[in-house]
This record gives sequence, structure tokens and C-alpha cells, in this order.
Amino acid sequence: MSERDRKEFLWMLFLIGLVMLALAVMANATTLARLQFDELVTTANAIARVHCLRAETHWKSGEIWTRTDFLVVATNKGSLPRIVEVEMPGGIVGHLHSRVEEVPSFAPGEEAYLFLWISPDGTFRILGWSQGSFRIRKESSTGQETVTQDSASAPMFDPASRQFRHGGVRKLPVAVFEVKVKRAMATH
Repeated sequence: MSERDRKEFLWMLFLIGLVMLALAVMANATTLARLQFDELVTTANAIARVHCLRAETHWKSGEIWTRTDFLVVATNKGSLPRIVEVEMPGGIVGHLHSRVEEVPSFAPGEEAYLFLWISPDGTFRILGWSQGSFRIRKESSTGQETVTQDSASAPMFDPASRQFRHGGVRKLPVAVFEVKVKRAMATH
């Protein structure tokens, strides 16, 4: 094999490797179908305003998961213990970092409304990942609390139009958000 043939062969192997890497990345991509607000309300086992106490990562079946403990401030739907433990994929263990796109993470002190469902193994999970997490922010100038859905900035697949779209709840006053939840529960 000549030097030129050897270089061509190595380039070909390199390009095949790049294509395989690109296919592997695309195969592991996360695509979420947008859930309408009413769907979130009716599908959730529980809806609550929560205050994050702590988040800890651990190994579960060979994968990294994060367990977050929340103090339940108010329950809008369902029955929850005073402290609810929510488990979601991803996190950091030692030198390893596992991130699943659109899975929300929380820091102690954060407040949110969570739409929860109970997984087959009995643990609470956030319904629709970022779609079921609504962060509470207090406006410094007015003191008014507003709610913004974690998925509001991410494009979600809309099955009706078969396109990716931005949407979701943004800077909605907490009182209006709670009325919206009550109305959705009353109509279903």
C-alpha cells in the first residue's frame, strides 16, 4: 500500500467515524411533544407550590439520577406529604456529568409550581419534564410574584401543526396562574 493510499484509507476511516458519531448523537436527542395546559392539569397526579430544600445525585440501574426534596407550600391537586421527593434523570456524580435535555434541576431556596405524576416504581416525577415545572419569581420593583414555565424558552414539537414552536406560560401573576389551574380542573 502506497503512502497516498494509506492516507486516503485513514481519511475514509475518519469520515466514517464522524458520520457514526453524528448518528449516535442524533439517536440520543430528546424531542418533547408539547402538552397543552389542560392536559398537564388533568394528567398530573398532583399539582403543588413547592420550595426546594436540597438536591442529591445517585446511581440508579447504571444511570445518574437526581433526587430533589421539596417542602410543599400549597397543594392544588392530589395528596402529597409535607416533604415530597422528586426523582429525575441526570446530575453529577464525582467527575461524571449526565444531562438530559429539558429535565429541570433545582437549587435550594427556589420556588415553583410542579405538576407531578407517580412513576411505576412509586417515585414522583415532573410531568412532561420542563413542561410541568413553573418557576416563581418575585418582581423586585413591584413585589409581585409571577410564574414562568421552564419550557417557555424551548422549542417543542406541536403534533397538530407538525412543527417546532415556542410557547408556554411566561410571567403570569401567581393569582392568575392559580385561577387557570382551578378552571382547568373544573372543566375536566
